[in-house]
This record gives sequence, structure tokens and C-alpha cells, in this order.
Amino acid sequence: MKSEPITAEALFPTLDALLKAAKVAGAETADAVATHGRSLGIAVRDNALEDVDSSESRDIGLRVMIGKRQACVSSSDLSTASIQALAERAVAMAKLAPEDPYCGLPDESLLSEPGGAEALDVWDDTQINPAALKSRAHDLEAAALSIPGVSQAEGANASWTTSAFSYATSHGFRDGWRASRHGLSVSAIAQKDGAMERDYDFDSARYFHALPDPAIIGRHAGQRAVARLGSRQIPSANLPILFDERIAGSLLSALLGAISGPAITRGVSFLKDDLGKAVFAPHIQILEDPLLPRGDGSRPWDGEALNVKKRHIIENGVLKTWLLNMSSARQLGLDPTGHGTRGIGSPPGVSATNTWIAAGAKSPEQLMADIGEGFLISEMFGPSLNSNTGDYSVGVSGFKIENGARAYPVSEVTIAGNLRDMYKTMTAASDLKMDSATNAPSLLCEGLTLAGS
Repeated sequence: MKSEPITAEALFPTLDALLKAAKVAGAETADAVATHGRSLGIAVRDNALEDVDSSESRDIGLRVMIGKRQACVSSSDLSTASIQALAERAVAMAKLAPEDPYCGLPDESLLSEPGGAEALDVWDDTQINPAALKSRAHDLEAAALSIPGVSQAEGANASWTTSAFSYATSHGFRDGWRASRHGLSVSAIAQKDGAMERDYDFDSARYFHALPDPAIIGRHAGQRAVARLGSRQIPSANLPILFDERIAGSLLSALLGAISGPAITRGVSFLKDDLGKAVFAPHIQILEDPLLPRGDGSRPWDGEALNVKKRHIIENGVLKTWLLNMSSARQLGLDPTGHGTRGIGSPPGVSATNTWIAAGAKSPEQLMADIGEGFLISEMFGPSLNSNTGDYSVGVSGFKIENGARAYPVSEVTIAGNLRDMYKTMTAASDLKMDSATNAPSLLCEGLTLAGS
């Protein structure tokens, strides 16, 4: 039987029913979300089928407001009786909720115009059948195993996902969009002299034809695992640290958390007094573009239906904006910035999307040549960040840099420093890849301590 097409428009009647039920139950204002998703993933191991993950779900969420009190509820039951019961429960909860002076829908004058999703180009109608996905997973595994030294491949997976998101408010906004994603991933295990090392590679794209050949992903995973064989410990030292592009985005994520509205309103950010000040080195540019065609996190409007736009977050090292939803904007007495995000069962939160640290002029190899001696991080374990001070530490593995080049693999070390110092000394490499909602090239930072043997 042919599957029902996934569209945002098909969810509109459910949104209308939720808002009508909320009004009948006694809500003064309300907003509602509805999602419909379908996914299929095929995993192989030892040249045999290991797992088929096929799922489909529909979910709804309702937020109601009575005065300055609000409540959120959610369900996966879209029946008429369930929607009525959901609305009644939400209103009963709101009546008992504590007052929140900053809650509420945006003023109608701030709302985005519906539409705009087509320009994002995030929907590919290519449908991949299970046999084709299984074949691609086999190609991943075979390519990883073709690398000398690789003894096993795990999690060779090819996947396809489609989803639709719709949102409506009681003051008349109603819109939505649909998106697709195709993915490949594999983990390789290399073995030598009784020692074993593991590494991985993956890629995903909105459009099927934008994915690389599975063999490329598999070989990269195998090569990375083999390169880690023979790892050793090194003594403690103060060294320049180069963050590989695969994990450099974590430094950008730490910044986004520190400038989010809730962190600023609570006073728990080490950057709470730095708006308009130089936070990074003057050559660092950090940008956001929610309207980026085929972007991993592209959206035509934010989680409260407010306009979004391309902007500098950091311009010539200077912090240019907080990330504000309506609630945090009201609390700070500022205009919202279009960074609201909406989950199914919670009030609007805050997030940025399609953010990146602009690429620099030099390749990672050139940066290594410049510093002579240092450390290249290729994997991190359990980072710890004090949000009030910016103190940062993380367990890592990677490669010692000697004589301006990658020398040998290293494991069981920790690096520590302060994000303020790291941001001020940061140099971006030229290897930026726009393959996530948070992107960064390899990043060189000074002023860190490496704790080894």
C-alpha cells in the first residue's frame, strides 16, 4: 500500500481543531504545533542485514494562555476526542500555573508572512527503497574493510527521512514546511599487536544526489581508525591546540549557549556584559543564515512565527547580538531577534541555526607548520564548561604535532583553559564544511594546558 504523502498542509485541519478546542475550553490565546515524520534506515554487519529501522509518527502540541499564566501539553493521538481532552487539560493546568509576566504570543505586527519555505529548497522527493539503502550500507562496510589494518566495521547505515512541521496561532498565523534528509554513516575498528582503535565517518544532505559515494565515507572511516593505532601518552605541557573541523563546532556551540536570551536573563553567562564588545580576535567572523538554501537547519520563520534573517553574530571579533525569543526579549526590554524555537510539549525556547565561523586563509597543514609544535584534537570526551566563568576542560585524543606536521597518535589526555582566552587567540583554517546547523573549520587556539602523563 502506498504511503500517505507528508505535507505541511495536511496538518492544518489538526491545528485548526486544536485552537478551536482551546478557545471553547477557556483559553484567551493559544498556539499549536503538529508534526508528521517518516524514516527508514538499513544497517548491515559482516555482509549481512543487521537492522531495519522504519518509523512513522504524528505528534501535536498545544500551548494555552490565560492572562499571564500558560501551560503546554502534547499527544500523539490526533482524534477529535483526544484533541478536546488535550485542550481541556491544558486550560486546567494554566489556571493553576504560576504567573509568568513575560509569556504570551508576539504582537501581530511582528509576525512573518506565511510562505517562504519553497525558497529554502529543503525538500527532495526522491524516495529510496529498502533494497537500495541496503546496497549502500554494504558499500560502506566493504569500503571500510578494504583498508589494510581494519578488522571490523560496525554501524554501516544508510538512511532516508522526511518530515513536515506546521504551526498556528489564535491570532491568525498558520503555515508550515516539509524537509528531507539522506544519510550515510559507518564506524571502523582497526587492530594491530593486540591494540584496537575505532573511528568513524558520516555525511548527510537534504538531496540524495548531494551525498558522496558510500565508498568514500567507508574508506575515510577505515583510514581514520588505522591512523589512531599505536597511540601513546605524552607529558603535560602548554601547547597550541588545533581542533579538527569535525569537533571544532563545539566551540561555536558554547558561544551560542552563552549568548542565548535565557542565559543572559538569568545572569549565568560569562559573556553577559559583553554585547558590543570585542570577544574574539579581530579577524574572526561568525554568521547565521536561517534562510540558507538546503541548509541543515533552514526555516522560513522562527518558532514563534517571527521573521528571520542572515546576520553577523560576531563581526570583526565584536559580539553583535543576543539570541532572543519573545520571552527573553520582553525581560531584557529589547526587540526579539527571531531565535525562538518550538518543541511539541514545551514553551518556546531559543536557538540559532545555520551558524558558521568563516573560513580563514590557511589550511590546517599550514597552521601546523606555523606553530611547529602543538596538539591536534580529533575526538573529545565529556567536555565541562563553567557557564559563569568560561572555564573549560575536556578529555581528548588526537595527534602530537612536531616539526610542523602531524607526528603520532595520542590518547588519554585532557586540555583545559578559558573560553575567553581561547576566543581571543583563535585562528580559523580554510577547511569549512557546511554540513550541519553549527559549522566551523579547524580552529587553532592558544593558551591551553594539556595534562598528560
